[in-house]
Amino acid sequence: MLQSGNNWELFGFDMRNLSKGWRAAWREFLWGYDSPVKRRLDEVVKVYADNDVAYYQGGVQISSPAASSCEAILLPDDLVLAKTLEMPASVELDLDAVMSYEVLANSPFPESDTGSGWLLVDKNESHIRVQLAVVSLSAALAYLAREYDIHDIHAREVWVSVNDTMIVLSGFGEAKRDRLYRRRLAKAGITAAYCALVLLLIAGGAAFSKYLELQRYEGFVADIQREAQGASTMRESVLRANDTMLAVNDMLDANPNPHFELARLTRLFGDDTYLESLSIAGREIRVRGRAVNAAEIMEMLIKEPAYASVTAPQAIVKSSDGQERFTLSIILAEAGDS
Repeated sequence: MLQSGNNWELFGFDMRNLSKGWRAAWREFLWGYDSPVKRRLDEVVKVYADNDVAYYQGGVQISSPAASSCEAILLPDDLVLAKTLEMPASVELDLDAVMSYEVLANSPFPESDTGSGWLLVDKNESHIRVQLAVVSLSAALAYLAREYDIHDIHAREVWVSVNDTMIVLSGFGEAKRDRLYRRRLAKAGITAAYCALVLLLIAGGAAFSKYLELQRYEGFVADIQREAQGASTMRESVLRANDTMLAVNDMLDANPNPHFELARLTRLFGDDTYLESLSIAGREIRVRGRAVNAAEIMEMLIKEPAYASVTAPQAIVKSSDGQERFTLSIILAEAGDS
């Protein structure tokens, strides 16, 4: 509930910080020191340090060289002022603004000559730890000109190493890599959205196909009920159809495929046998029909591997037309038994 003393508090949480917390979580996920996304999508950077060359991606050194359009210069330690800041965890929501004040407070250089970079390296429920690095822009540019003949401040990225952690200094050439990373993030986001849309369309198409299949089975079941129970039963089935639509799928899963079983019986009976009715309940199929030799029909069905048993619940009766009327109960074999 909202606290009476502060209309923005809900259960002790200031709702005004909700958007800040959301942005901070996304910033940590996409731009944080241990961001899995940045380690995957960030550009490989070729880092020069004196006579050595190393390759980094997402702040992590990689073992094998890789092609890259981004390069960085590692400043020597004697040009860097480093400080580890311990701050309350609550300032993480406004960390950019807080660090701009911390840079000015900890820099011995004039504001116009101050270059800086920082990295959130650790946090817990009560505190966060930020590694701050401050340099003199004029001293950094003098080093770049003297050692690498670089006179454009935006020509290369400038990094520093503090406690074995690489920190990127702002205001040099890091904008190019940021643009490439943002472009890859946008591309990855578009690809993910496209894949989600395709999956949604596939799921919708499958659902629609299932719906059409359900409609076909419903019509087929209604036809069988009309033949077995007459017109009055058919009218009742139509009235109950809307209530039983959802149960049709379950019934079809628990019972044999009527179409398949009807086709199999048609194949087994041949042209001289007439099927008058068919009903299916679970694994039991009950048929009624006419044939010249009903006993031969029953013996043929008994030999069918798909049927566990075939019995005649009613006696075979010979009609006036010379044919024999029969009623048979067929029990389907269990899956794997046939």
